[in-house]
Amino acid sequence: MKVRLGSALSLVLAASLPLTAQRTASWSAPRTPWGHPDLQGVWNAATLTPVERPDNVGGRLTLTPSEAADIERTERQRVEARARPSNGNRDAPPVGANVGGYNNFWIDRGSGAFLIDGQYRTSIIVDPADGKIPPMLTSATQRNRGARGTVVRPTSDAPESSAPEGQGAFDDIELRPLGERCILGFGSTSGPPTLPNYFYNNNKQIVQTPDAVMILVEMVHDVRIIRLKGGHLPANVRKWMGDSVGRWEGDTLVVETTNFTNKTRFRGASENLKVVERFRRTEAGTILYNFTVVDPDTWATPWTGEYPWVKSDDHIYEYACHEGNYAMGDIMRGARLLEAEEAAAKSDSTRR
Repeated sequence: MKVRLGSALSLVLAASLPLTAQRTASWSAPRTPWGHPDLQGVWNAATLTPVERPDNVGGRLTLTPSEAADIERTERQRVEARARPSNGNRDAPPVGANVGGYNNFWIDRGSGAFLIDGQYRTSIIVDPADGKIPPMLTSATQRNRGARGTVVRPTSDAPESSAPEGQGAFDDIELRPLGERCILGFGSTSGPPTLPNYFYNNNKQIVQTPDAVMILVEMVHDVRIIRLKGGHLPANVRKWMGDSVGRWEGDTLVVETTNFTNKTRFRGASENLKVVERFRRTEAGTILYNFTVVDPDTWATPWTGEYPWVKSDDHIYEYACHEGNYAMGDIMRGARLLEAEEAAAKSDSTRR
């Protein structure tokens, strides 16, 4: 597992207050000097609410206050337990054991479930009503099985802890997950849709001009430019995070993104993936982020999710990923060494 030297100052423990969004008709968003709703600033998207609804909540959209308190208490106890000093006299781990790559100091998963309209949510996904991503079409499953490198899932949403396996998994750097290669943040934190990574570096900075909106994603230095004028690029122009074109509908920024490259393949999507996002300040310290994923070549129906981003006074610092990415070369060299040892063993066996 690769250890990156991220931003120490920005990897603090999550705030004790839950992420919250309250739709209020009376509140009006501030304006930029040119009249657009002002979304600018640094926003924290950390949450423990999962993307898909857990089976143990019986399909409910919301948690009870008691259930939400249990989640916060459990996370607080986990953080406290892992913050205790290590035992310097402990035994060495067994040979081949996974000793991990991060001290808990670096981890900032969030402190609890988020609130929308005064209710704790059980999942980010709200449509379909069961809070689950629709089943993938059989044709899409077959397409992904035949895609180069599916054994290692080199996609935009591959988790940091992904463990590639199978023939060829260590043959080619381009078969490694994109986050491991420092190209895009793992867990689709760069988006679109931009999702929590449930790990660390949860901040996003928004900067606006009359003609564009920029979103700087702390993990792993990704920058999205949303154009507010003109149409999409020609279909033959493909980009890592797609081609984003936005428009204002009242106080809501609506962004449509197409032209994804097949190198990202969000959750196994096709090149025809389209993501529609909506950004709206619901109160002074909150943006409600809503997204809809549309890809009829992968899912029979679109699916939608939403969660709040909370205003933060933190700064975003450089995320130095490539500079410390020694593991990539070591992974390849290690695989070649094992191959050489296997070949030598076979040669010895043949001579006998």
